[in-house]
Order: sequence, then structure tokens, then C-alpha cells
Amino acid sequence: MRKSWTRMLTSGLVLALLVGCSGNNGGGGGANAGGGDSNGQGGSEAGPTKFSISMRTLNVSYVEKNPDINKDKYVLELEKRTNTDLDIRLIPHNEYQDKMVQMFATNDIPDVVQGTGGISGPELAGAVENGVFLPLNDLLQEHGQDLLKFIPEEAWKRMTDSKTGNIYGIPEILSNPSRRATWIRTDLLEKVGKEIPTTVEETMDVLRAFKEAGVEQPYAGRQNFKYADTFFGAYDVLGYLNQFKVFPDGKVKPTFFDEENMKQAIQIYKTMHEEGLISKEFATIESADFKSIVTSGKAGMWSMNANELPIWGTQLKENVPDATVALIPSPVGPDGKGGYAHYNPVTRSFFINAKAKDKAEDIVKFFNWMVSEDAELFFSFGIEGEDYQVTDGKPVFEVPTDAAGADKMRYLNYWLWLVQDTTYNKRVSELSDSGKELIDAFDNMLSNEGRRGIEFDPRLEAMVKYPELNPKSDELPPLILEHVLRMVYGREPIDNYGKVLEEYLSKGGNEIIEEATKRYNEKENAFE
Repeated sequence: MRKSWTRMLTSGLVLALLVGCSGNNGGGGGANAGGGDSNGQGGSEAGPTKFSISMRTLNVSYVEKNPDINKDKYVLELEKRTNTDLDIRLIPHNEYQDKMVQMFATNDIPDVVQGTGGISGPELAGAVENGVFLPLNDLLQEHGQDLLKFIPEEAWKRMTDSKTGNIYGIPEILSNPSRRATWIRTDLLEKVGKEIPTTVEETMDVLRAFKEAGVEQPYAGRQNFKYADTFFGAYDVLGYLNQFKVFPDGKVKPTFFDEENMKQAIQIYKTMHEEGLISKEFATIESADFKSIVTSGKAGMWSMNANELPIWGTQLKENVPDATVALIPSPVGPDGKGGYAHYNPVTRSFFINAKAKDKAEDIVKFFNWMVSEDAELFFSFGIEGEDYQVTDGKPVFEVPTDAAGADKMRYLNYWLWLVQDTTYNKRVSELSDSGKELIDAFDNMLSNEGRRGIEFDPRLEAMVKYPELNPKSDELPPLILEHVLRMVYGREPIDNYGKVLEEYLSKGGNEIIEEATKRYNEKENAFE
């Protein structure tokens, strides 16, 4: 399969290979080491390639608290290993979309732009269609062979304009799409004498027991149900960007059109709100406060990405020494299934500004190095002699047990490593009990749960046309979300939900369903 995909990239391939045979050093060296620089200086005397890159902070404390990330020793070490000079421009996690749109509107675009997925995300504001970025096909063939081998076809498709065959971005990948998990405080579970719940009903029983035991927030809620959609998942009504399905009438609709299951899911949240099993203010709790609630020991159960277990678990332990936490199977609904919306195979992506064409070759080499063994060792353990030792030819590394050390590892393993399989870091995870638990959860539990629907990429034109009906990757469309919140807070009857669907259809939903059904039947960029 990969060979056939690779053959699709061959525009100019023969010429590129002939030209590049003296310059391509694969993934073993730095960006322009041995390959000549983009200014034609050539040879070993080439100076570092300077380029700017915008990056979302992703709630990584090490990054957000760093006074100058460009002077961080690991960034300097990365520059040394890749013969580059980076100008990293941070974009605050919670302001990402607005800041990106502003960046394109003002034309203050860095040499490399980090996106969050494919080529048509709203954060890119139509930049690919407007020719802001370089097509990378020939550059990848000449200077990114290791990337082409490492990144699967499914991910490359997300970075490709299906009409032209042009690849516009380099993706970071996620091999296991079931990334989010249900977490529970097992010390509290033992305290109230309950078993790990498996169904919605058993979960409610546990949350009530937590409440009686004095747990401040039995279930940690968050604004717009982000990382608080456990029960929408149980009833299979998540309704996000990749949560379309074929209904019995043959039409492709968002899953929240399953009216009866949606009403049951809303009722669960309404009951939780009325009984104090979720914070009365959950609709205003943002990501930083959510993390603080969990790691300060105020929550009994919550949802979060499983790969956060080592750092969140460490921070919780520092604040509440007796606390123990585990990843458990998500509660199942009427169909016997549960879990969260599957991620698409691209978690981050990197686009090269067309105005940076003169240094694009070295930028591609920089990313190609990311999948080398040298990169894996550096991003896993840090700097030899300082963060780890080599004994008998093997790295000897001690996994940090304090929050600061865990946060630093999160920065290295996850944020600074731009192209990898970000499911989990096997080298580090194998060295600790929590890491082994993480591997087991991904391989034997999460791989068997979660909701995988139909996704359209580029997204449906009708969705763009009607912003009120346009969902995010993990949020319901604004129109649906507003009504659901009103129902949970008791300001609108749940029985009105049918009328909400009628309102959705009358305000453009019919066009969305018609376009979704047509594109699905014609297999036009419809991913399952």
C-alpha cells in the first residue's frame, strides 16, 4: 500500500532524485549538515538555517512558564543537532484559533506554521487554498525519505489536496485513535466500598457514593463538555466533526440525531447537576482550572488523554500523597459500547510558508531528522551526561518522580518532538509502573473502545456556510450545545429536543445532511 502511495508523489521525482543524490543525507544528520545550505554556501561550512515557527503551547506548563523558550537548553541542543536557528513563536493554548486567524489576516506568517490536523482546519483560515504554503511533494521525495517511510498513508492523505495531489503539510501521527480515557481515584473507590463501574447506572451509583463521602466534585466537568463527554459517548451521540453515521433512512447525519439516546444522555447530566455530582459551574470551567481541580484531589472521576497519566498522576500524588488513580474502561450505554470520539491520525501538522522557499529544503531535512534514532534518544531522555548516562552501550535513565521532572519530560517527549507517533513514548513508559500501566491501557483497553464515525475532510461546505451548525473536533455545534446546556441547567425541557433538531434542519441542517450523504455515497474525502 505504501509503495502505491509513494508512487503518487512522483511529480518531478526522477529529476529530483538526480538533482538530490549528492545532497540528501536522510534522517541521520541535521537539517543542512553535509547537504549544503539553502543559500548555496554548501559543504561543511554552512551556517545554521534560520527559520521561524509558530507553535501552540498545548497547556504544557514547562513551555507556558518558560521566560524565553528560544533560550531553553533543549531548544539550543535541538538547534545544535539539526544545524538550525529557531525562532519559536508561542500561541497560547486557549487563544489558538483566534490568534491563528489574526496571524493570517495581518499576513504576519512565520516560515513554518503549526496546524492541528489536516489541510482544511478552521485555524488555517483557507491558507492552503489561497496558496500561502508550499507544495511539498518534490521536497519530501528528495529530502524527506525517512518521513515518507515513517508516516502512514492514512496520515498523508489528510495533508493532501485531493484535486491536485499536492501535499501541503508534514503530520505528527497517532497510531491509536482511542486516546481519551476514563480516570478514577481508586483510593476513593476503595474508601466507599465500590467496584469499578462498567455501565452508566453503576457509574452514577459510584458518583453518588463519592458525594456522600465528601468528594467535592465526584465527576469533574468542563466548559462545553470538553473532556466531560463520558455519557454522550456511552449513548453514542457525541455529534462532533467526525461523528456522522448512516441512519436507517439511508441519510448521513450527525449522531446527535439519535433523539432518544440524546435525551437519555442529557438526562444523565441533568441528574448529575441536580444532585451535585458535577460542579454547578462546570459550564464555565476552562482547561487550566479543570487540571487544577483534578490534580489538587477535588475530583473522583474525569476524562483526559491517557498519555497524561504519568504527569497528572505525579502531580496528584504530590498534592494528595495517599491518592491512587487508574484508567478504567469507559461506562457502556444501551449498545454495550462506550468511550470517546476517536482522533484522526494527525495530531499536529507543519506547513512551510511559500515565502520561505529558499530554505524549505533545510526545513524538510529538519523534520526528516525528527524520525531518526538520534531524535528518539534525545526527545526520550534528554542530553547524554546530564539527563542520562550510557553504560555498556545502553542508555541508563531514571524516570522523574516529582512534578517538575515529569513536566520537563512531557515537554521533551511530547511538545518539542514535532513528528512522532504520539500515542505514548515506549522508551520512557517501559521504565516505570505508571508507564507500564499506560502501555497496557492503550494496547488492551482503549484499542477496544471509543466511537469512530464518518468524517469529511475538507469539512462540508454547508458547515462552513452555517457557523451555528459547525461543530469542533470535540464540541457539539453551537446551536445544539446551547440548547443542551439549557436543558442540563433546567431552563428548557428535555422533551423539547425534537424541536431543537427541527430548528437545526431549518437553519441549514438539511443542506449539511444532503451534502454529507452525497459525499459519503460518492466516497469524496469521507473517512471512516
